[in-house]
Order: sequence, then C-alpha cells, then structure tokens
Amino acid sequence: MRKMMGPLLIIVGILVVLAIILVPKYNSFVNLEEDVNQAYSQIENQLQRRMDLIPNLVETAKGYAAHEEEVFTDIADARSRLAGAGSPEEQANANEELTGALSRLLVIAENYPDLKANENFRQLMDELAGTENRLAVARMDYNEAATEYNRNVRRFPGNLVAGIFGFDQKEYFEASEAAQEAPKVDFGEYGN
Repeated sequence: MRKMMGPLLIIVGILVVLAIILVPKYNSFVNLEEDVNQAYSQIENQLQRRMDLIPNLVETAKGYAAHEEEVFTDIADARSRLAGAGSPEEQANANEELTGALSRLLVIAENYPDLKANENFRQLMDELAGTENRLAVARMDYNEAATEYNRNVRRFPGNLVAGIFGFDQKEYFEASEAAQEAPKVDFGEYGN
C-alpha cells in the first residue's frame, strides 16, 4: 500500500500543478473572448443604426432627386448585402460598398440646393456622420480586443491552453483593398 502512495501522490501533485496553471489561463481566454464578442456587438449595433438611418435619408433625397434612381438602388443593394454579411470580412466589404453608395448620394445632394437646405436631410446627415464616427471607434475597439486575444492565443503557454480548449484566433475588421484608393468623384457626371 505504501509503495502505491508515492506514485499516486506524484500524479495528484502533477494534476494540482496543471490545474493551478490551466484554470487561470482558461478563465483569461474566456474573459478575452467575451471582450472581443462585446466589441464586435458594438460594431453590429452601429451598423444597424446606420442601416436604420439610410431609408429615411434616401426617402428625403428621393423627393428632390427622383431621377437619380441608380444611386438609390445601389444604396438599397449595398444595405441588403451588409444586413446579410456574417463574418467581419464580409461586413467590412459590404460596409465599404455602402459607404461608396452613400458618397454618391452626397455628390447628388450637392446638385440640389433645396435638398441640402432641407432640415430633415441635414439632421439625418448629422446623425449619419455621428454614427460613422461611433462605427470607426467600435471597429478600433474590436480590433484592439481581437489583438489582445490573438496575442494570448499565440504566446506560450497560452498557445497550449488555446489548443487544448479550442480557442482560435479572431478575424480583424479590416477595410477592403478597394477602400485603400481614394474615390473618384466626377461632378460633371451629374450635370450643373
């Protein structure tokens, strides 16, 4: 019986040491992953807020620029793609497409002074600008949380714990390659 106690105590000791190392690291990963999830939900909240503002903005503009149907269709299509996007990469690409369509709407607004002077349109544009700022901050917060999480997933001994418990790296919310180029705006295209 005494001969069995020695190896049994060694095994129990090793298990206790492993538990002391693994449990805090596991809990750290859970906390970091929740930070990433919370930051991502803020991006989704701001994208939803923007998507909710856009129909009102488009309807206001339609009254002044009814013959600019292609821009309104592009905005609706881009908005639908953003609503259906699942991953951060898909959302980033759909977001860039929607931003481009909204930029074309702003160019159109420049050609309609009555639209630019419309109080409802100006208020919606101010709300949209505020939402864009909050969205930029939310993306930055998400990417910071994802960076911290990914560092822990990749560093030793976290990489061992992450591998054991299935904590995978998170995608960053990045702009598409098309967003790296400045948009080309041709005011002559919309007439004077």
